[in-house]
Amino acid sequence: MSVVGRRIGRLEDRRLLRGLGHFVDDVNRVGQLWMRVFRSPHAHARIKNVRTDEVLALPGVEAVLTGEDLAWTRPIPIRTRTKHQLDDFLQPVLARDRVRYVGEPIAVVLAEDPYLAEDAVELIRVEYEELPVVLDARSAIEADASPVDGFESEAATLRMGYGDVETAFHDAACVVEIEVKIGRHSGVPLETRGLVAEYDAGSDHLTIWGATKVPHFNRRVLSQMLGMPLNRISMKKSDAGGGFGVRGEFYPEDFLVPYLARETGRPVKWIEDRAENLVAANHSREQVHRIGAAFDEEHRLLGLRDEVWHDNGAYIRTHGVIVPDLTLAMLPGPYRVPAYEGTAHVALTNKTPCGTYRGPGRYESTFAREHLLDVAAARLGIDRLELRRINLLETSELPHTRPLSTLDTDVVLDAGDYEGLLDKAIARSGFDEWEKEARELRAGERLVGTGVGYFLEKSGTGPYEEAIVEVDPTGSVRVITGGASLGQGIETVLAQIAAEQLSVPPEEIEVVHTETDLLPLPGGDSGRLRAPQRSGRRRGAGPRRPPHLLRGPHDLPLWGAPGPGRDRPGDRRSRDQTLFYCLRGRPRGQPHARRGSAYRWGGAGSRGSFARGVPLRRFGATPRRDLYRLHGTDGGRSPPCGDARVRRRAVTRQPSGAQGSRRRGDRRVRGSRSQRGRGRARNAGLYNGSPREPQQDTRPSARVEGSRFCHS
Repeated sequence: MSVVGRRIGRLEDRRLLRGLGHFVDDVNRVGQLWMRVFRSPHAHARIKNVRTDEVLALPGVEAVLTGEDLAWTRPIPIRTRTKHQLDDFLQPVLARDRVRYVGEPIAVVLAEDPYLAEDAVELIRVEYEELPVVLDARSAIEADASPVDGFESEAATLRMGYGDVETAFHDAACVVEIEVKIGRHSGVPLETRGLVAEYDAGSDHLTIWGATKVPHFNRRVLSQMLGMPLNRISMKKSDAGGGFGVRGEFYPEDFLVPYLARETGRPVKWIEDRAENLVAANHSREQVHRIGAAFDEEHRLLGLRDEVWHDNGAYIRTHGVIVPDLTLAMLPGPYRVPAYEGTAHVALTNKTPCGTYRGPGRYESTFAREHLLDVAAARLGIDRLELRRINLLETSELPHTRPLSTLDTDVVLDAGDYEGLLDKAIARSGFDEWEKEARELRAGERLVGTGVGYFLEKSGTGPYEEAIVEVDPTGSVRVITGGASLGQGIETVLAQIAAEQLSVPPEEIEVVHTETDLLPLPGGDSGRLRAPQRSGRRRGAGPRRPPHLLRGPHDLPLWGAPGPGRDRPGDRRSRDQTLFYCLRGRPRGQPHARRGSAYRWGGAGSRGSFARGVPLRRFGATPRRDLYRLHGTDGGRSPPCGDARVRRRAVTRQPSGAQGSRRRGDRRVRGSRSQRGRGRARNAGLYNGSPREPQQDTRPSARVEGSRFCHS
């Protein structure tokens, strides 16, 4: 059986379950100082005066820093491309003239221990002039509210669409319009944010522990903000107790800790407490949708339009406007929509700034669209499943290209069987029995209902990651990846992929991540769908046999050198198909090959370099594979409190690339959460870690209040 796709114990668990993990709070350096942040208690106020004299008089306090001390710093930049001008809405490291949300950093204290630092922060005295607050994105924009003392209400307006929407709604036999609200969310990882920085004045070098998710982006930003060469900043590996999208972005503390370490010449440590986490880490998802659909006499969709008010909080953070952008791009979903128009107003309010969280944009658009279809089915007098079947794209219509794009990627539904997945989900979940049970309970005056929703996901928008695979003289294998682990098990996945190519047990492979000195310029990590993007690299990252089994140099064609299977001697492959091998000796006629090393290409226009061990084989970017899932729920409402309790839930998943893609040499990941097998569809049913039999998930997961939907 293939190593990839086999159920094995997570390699990370060997240390994590035995209490041998190494988290940022486990990092302690000799002579370190502790940092504590003073945060605003007001949602919007002018700062008139900041007094720190009492703090500085306290024994054991090393330094106090306010916004005036950092007036020279630039605001924190965004990391996602956008055509919108957002520079005026970026967050400063420390507030100077005004605060715009509860929890905004105003000052920091450095002390000899964390308790003293916390006591010292309470001695800071700030004089405020409270200002009017903006709490509702829609009312602020619709009322054309003028800026409140320099506070802009609308940062950007996004528009997407295609087709003649006006004609579609004018000629429709039935138009259904609703309004839905998605509540504000945030991730609450078990481990809060934290950072440790140590500065070596002799070598002018910063070493940082605790960066997660996108360490390479954070390193580049820090290099620019501090004016330090990139090669003098090192991000070191540590375990992460969850992320959910909110951890790992570049926050004010990601500048403050390294800056203070350099300024004081002593290591600096900061660990966020839970109260800080709830007001300082990114929030997400707060949107209002006014969405409508036009249907013909046969209940077919003629057009879809949606106006969104996206509450982004007080500032634009590192994600830019990617959440509303994804919301609009993904809103048509797996349905046949001849005409579509979407508008999103990105509003700034006096709340914690927003970013990405757990499928950003896809969750919001899915809830609005699927709730609209349920309401439309009721008004049209048709079964809600039948309405979806009528409008789902058929396999003969795929690939289906829409003139939309997000994340610099065109929206292409490449392959799949949407209606077939719906039928499997209904059959395997026992949805008919759910509905029967709900009717019986309603007859007994219980408020019980069932729900169903189709979730379309983008995935595999790469590969654009870098990797090195090394085999040392003893045969030990090490995979070096630019990705970061947030608890999703990438060490196990990458070890499996390398194990299959090198014919060694995955347990004997070491996976190293978040070590910027070893792999300086990769892409980082953006969540749970990273495996497909890395897989092409790892699967080509070494010969089919372990190096000690190679017969000789003739087995190893160098880039641009003659070798087995080449069309002609000296034929040069393209950069994206270049092969790199570990050489145990110098092949005849190849003077630049060094023993025990191999050539690594740095990309178009860059110089290559020799890296010890077995580096990778590169592949060019491939079309992304879209995942689509069907959700079904069965639950009831508790009259005293109005909360809905989810009794059962079933999720059916299938990668859209599962149909019609049996090309030899297909390099998608087999057995990962997004792909299984070369061109083979994942079994429909709830994913529970097994590649075979779906199981029912009985976890309570949500509550519904009117038209609002939020996790519980």
